[in-house]
Amino acid sequence: MPGRLSVIGIGPGDPELLTLKAVRVIRDSPVICVPKGREEGRSLALSIVEKAVDLSGKEIIEAHFPMMKTRDKRGSEELDEKWDETVSAISGKLKKGADVAFLTLGDPAIYSTFFYLYDKLLAAMPELDIEIVPGISSINASASRLNMSLGLGNDKIAVLPANYMGDLRTILGTFDTVVLMKVNKVFNEVLGLLDGMGLVENARCISKVGMKDEKIFEDIREIKQEELNYFSMVIVKK
Repeated sequence: MPGRLSVIGIGPGDPELLTLKAVRVIRDSPVICVPKGREEGRSLALSIVEKAVDLSGKEIIEAHFPMMKTRDKRGSEELDEKWDETVSAISGKLKKGADVAFLTLGDPAIYSTFFYLYDKLLAAMPELDIEIVPGISSINASASRLNMSLGLGNDKIAVLPANYMGDLRTILGTFDTVVLMKVNKVFNEVLGLLDGMGLVENARCISKVGMKDEKIFEDIREIKQEELNYFSMVIVKK
């Protein structure tokens, strides 16, 4: 009988934000699969979880997913190859009857690496039992740290990765709250647009929410783009 695959949202970085269910499932799984952005680096997800769960004796599968846009043809081909390698490693363990926990930052349903693997895993194992364990997203955690509501009453909320901005001016004009994730590489462009639309005072920025080096920027005009990182987010609320 094949093992069970659990996809676990571990929250944005603070190990105390793992849910009780996440901790239990990780503790009960003999095999842990963790994504990482650099092949020679260490998994951030793993470093978070090991502060809350004893992982001794567990087999760790490290899945390298390079940080590149899937819309780029060369990048898409390289990622597809990496995803196939991970699917093969996970399905190999599952077919031997071992339960596997796949860790993902934040919540699995929001820009999670795992869903690039979902169809591939089901194609390899149509009978596969997959459980999704939700987690606290960086969006929720950031709003909480900034003491702000994302939406009230009939407010409209938009969430988008800033590096795929498209017509951001229209989005800012249409929605009451706009959450811009992964803003680090386009921050200057975003700042210029917000300034031109008179929305700078409505925007706040937070970097690495829930992590030990979290930083909150109250006035985004004081930010230098090089100060930001992949885990930087701007929330604009009218």
